[in-house]
Amino acid sequence: MLTNMVGALNNALELILKENDKAVILGEDVGKDGGVFRVTDGLIDKFGSNRVIDTPLAESVIIGASIGMAINGMRPIAEIQFAGFMYCGFEQLINHAARYRSRTRSKCTVPMIVRTPVGGGVRTLEHHSDSPEAYYSHIGGLIVVEPSNPYDAKGLLIRAAHLDDPVVFLEPTKLYRLFKQEVPEESYEVPIGKASVVSEGDKLTIVTYGTMVPLVKDVVSSKKVSAEIIDLRTINPLDESTILESVKKTGRLVIVHEAELSFGVGAEVAARVAEKAIFELSAPIIRVGSHSFPYPFPGYENYYIPNAVKISKAIDKVLSV
Repeated sequence: MLTNMVGALNNALELILKENDKAVILGEDVGKDGGVFRVTDGLIDKFGSNRVIDTPLAESVIIGASIGMAINGMRPIAEIQFAGFMYCGFEQLINHAARYRSRTRSKCTVPMIVRTPVGGGVRTLEHHSDSPEAYYSHIGGLIVVEPSNPYDAKGLLIRAAHLDDPVVFLEPTKLYRLFKQEVPEESYEVPIGKASVVSEGDKLTIVTYGTMVPLVKDVVSSKKVSAEIIDLRTINPLDESTILESVKKTGRLVIVHEAELSFGVGAEVAARVAEKAIFELSAPIIRVGSHSFPYPFPGYENYYIPNAVKISKAIDKVLSV
């Protein structure tokens, strides 16, 4: 079927609910209204209000209830309307969801998913434009996923639903309806913890994920440069081996992400390459990210987040050495 990311995620959720009667969806407006971006549209009609549950406007309750459900044998899929609202449930995720398996020495697992839109570029305000992947990746016990296309979104979500550990599933808002892609109608899985080599090249490696993947592809195509583009897909655990293999081949590395540059995913990728492949590099590593201050008003966001000009300049710089 030809569909966008919203359609692929909706289809994945339907298949998950059909497959496992322990699976439930809960969140603000996920039932009757079908979610703020209509990802859960129509599911309440197919599965009823006991499986697709409209909750109060209380993120800590949504996440806390999901933890309780998961510990007691259910498979909750929580939706938080925007990533900036997830911080209300941060304590629940960090102190309980992430640690319960360790705390009980694996006697109890927490098989839950927390879905939320992330990123800007669609003229939303600050609490609706966060890129919080580094926060959650820093916490042992949480799996963090961020797809860049409909095919991966469906396969990664279905895979996440089969895990026994909590998954923070980040969905780039700008990519929800940006383009369509052929996606199988049947159930399939995309491996979590394995990056995708989007295009092969031998002049430089570009590591990216989420919203930046189609932008990086466009820049590389316009510049006609032989770049190996790696889409992380999973932020934590990080697919270190794919990154190192590529960098050892190309000798140059550019890292692009929408999140703030300071202390971000790019810093972690750069550190690992510096530790394990520094003598394979022909040029310094370059990172491209957003400025390290709060997300601006919509009229300024194109100056804040990475754009084609910034990425192109980074490529030129790393190739000039």
